[in-house]
Amino acid sequence: MTYIRAICMSVAVLALGLLPMEVTAQSPGDGLIVRKSDFGATKTIDRLGIALTRAGITVFARLKHHEGAKKVGMDLRPTELIVFGSPKLGTPLMQSNQAIGLDLPLRAVAWEDAAGTTYLAYTDPGALKARYGIGDRDPVFEKMADALRKFTSMAATKGGLPKQ
Repeated sequence: MTYIRAICMSVAVLALGLLPMEVTAQSPGDGLIVRKSDFGATKTIDRLGIALTRAGITVFARLKHHEGAKKVGMDLRPTELIVFGSPKLGTPLMQSNQAIGLDLPLRAVAWEDAAGTTYLAYTDPGALKARYGIGDRDPVFEKMADALRKFTSMAATKGGLPKQ
């Protein structure tokens, strides 16, 4: 099957809602993990922030790109970014290669497309491992990947965020 044909089939399957909630890589090698959300962009990021905070992970910032666009007279569908991390996990990675500080703390973005579907995306920690050539911190990258899967699932799915 040709590459173009595979992409067309993937788009068709995604449009029909037949793919799992989580989709890896928007294009080959980009390291992006994207999942559908049951909520709008703002509520998805609200829920992610709650899940992170409850787990003791620091939320450093939140940016509402659509509000920034409005300030310069431009339209943008709801798009929000959250910046978060844990020095306990991030510092060992920076001890191996300080350049990874460009991608730490971690970020996730939620947006609503033209059809009103919301997506939540983040960079796969495995892609960060490869990008920065860090081979001595596999357990840290695995812990990050597991946590991101868990927290983004909690944020994006109904019933995913337990009451506290």
